[in-house]
Amino acid sequence: MLSPKFRRPTPRRLTTLLAASAITLIATATLAQAGPEVVAGPGAEPECFAPWTPDTKYFQFAKKEGPYRIALANGFIGNTWRIQMIKTAKAYADQPEVAAKLKEFKVVSTGEDLAAQLAAVDNFIAAGFDAIVVNAQNPAAFTPVIKRANKAGVVLVAFDNTLDTDEAINVNVDQKGLGVYWADWLIKNIPDGGKILEVRGVEGTSVDRDRHDGIKETLAASGKNWETVEVVGKWDDGTAQKVAADAIAVHKSFAGVTVQGGSTGTVRALMDAGHPFVPVGGETENGFRKLCSAHSGEGLKCASAGTGPAQVAVAIKTAIAALEGQVVPQSIRLPLAKVEDPGFKDGENFYQDQSDNFFVGNSFPTCGINFTAQEIMGQSESDE
Repeated sequence: MLSPKFRRPTPRRLTTLLAASAITLIATATLAQAGPEVVAGPGAEPECFAPWTPDTKYFQFAKKEGPYRIALANGFIGNTWRIQMIKTAKAYADQPEVAAKLKEFKVVSTGEDLAAQLAAVDNFIAAGFDAIVVNAQNPAAFTPVIKRANKAGVVLVAFDNTLDTDEAINVNVDQKGLGVYWADWLIKNIPDGGKILEVRGVEGTSVDRDRHDGIKETLAASGKNWETVEVVGKWDDGTAQKVAADAIAVHKSFAGVTVQGGSTGTVRALMDAGHPFVPVGGETENGFRKLCSAHSGEGLKCASAGTGPAQVAVAIKTAIAALEGQVVPQSIRLPLAKVEDPGFKDGENFYQDQSDNFFVGNSFPTCGINFTAQEIMGQSESDE
C-alpha cells in the first residue's frame, strides 16, 4: 500500500495540478516574451514618428503611470556633436511640459569602451529605470541587453548610432542616404572624377559605416574614375584637421572632399596648406557654413547636410510616448537638414556671431522640437 506521501492524485486533484502547471507555463512564457506588442499602425503623431518604410512594424508597450525615470546611455563624447547632444537632452528634459513627466533624468557617457556602455545600460535596467535612450557604440552588440530590457519592461530607444535589430526602437535619419547625397553632389560638381579625400567618423559605429557605404557605392556607380583616400577624423574638428593636413602633405592634391564631421577643421587644413579650394561635402557645423559663405567667391563650393543633435530629444519624446502606451513605429525616420552653395545665409542657416562648434539645423519642427543656442549652451556636458 502506498504511503500518503506517494498516493496517486485523484482525478479532481490531477485536474487542479494540471491547471496550475498550465498557469505557471503561461506566466513563464509571458515573462520570456515581455516587451512591446506588435500592433497595426498608424501610430501616434505620425508627422513626428514617421515610419522608416511602409513595411515598418509598430510597437505598443504596456502603459505605465508617470512620472518616469529615463536615462541617456551615451558612448563616445570626444566631439562637439556629442557634447551638444548631451546639452540638448538636458535642455529638453528641462522644458516644463517634459519635466512634468519625468521623475528623474540621468546621463552617463562611457567613451569608446563598448563593454562599459553595455554595463551602463544593464545598471539602469537593474536600478528600475522606465526607459533608456542610447547612442550605441556598436550596432550589433546589444542583443542580450535588448532581451534583458524587454524582460524587465524597460523601453529601449536607440538614436543616431542605432541598433541592427527590429526588436528595439530606432530613431535616425537616413545615414546611408546622407553619404549618397554627398557623393551625388561631388559627382555633379567634379565632372571628370578624380582623387577624393574622405574624412570618416568613429570606427565601428553604424553612422560611420552607413555614410561610408553610401559614398563608396554612389561613386562606384557613377562610371567615372575615382580614387578615394580615407582618413579617420572621429567627427572632431581637431582630429579631422590633423589627419586632413597629413593626407594633403602626402597626396598633394585632391579634386574634392567629403567629411562626415569635423568639417570646419578639414577646410582649415586645406587653407593652411595653401590647397586650392575644391568642392566639399560636409556636416552642419556652424563654422563650416561660415567658411563656405565667406569663401564661396574664391572657389569653396559646399554642400552642408546632416542631422542636428536634437535627435536625442526625439528619442526621449518617443520613449515617453511608448511608456504612455501610445503606438509608435519600431523604426522612425527623421528629415535631413541640407544647404548647398550659394544658399548659405547668415541668420537663417548659419550664425556669424555664434561659435564655430555649434551644429545648426538642430530642430525638428514636425515634433515640436526647437532650441535656441542659449538654451543648449547653458547646460552642462557632464554626467549627472
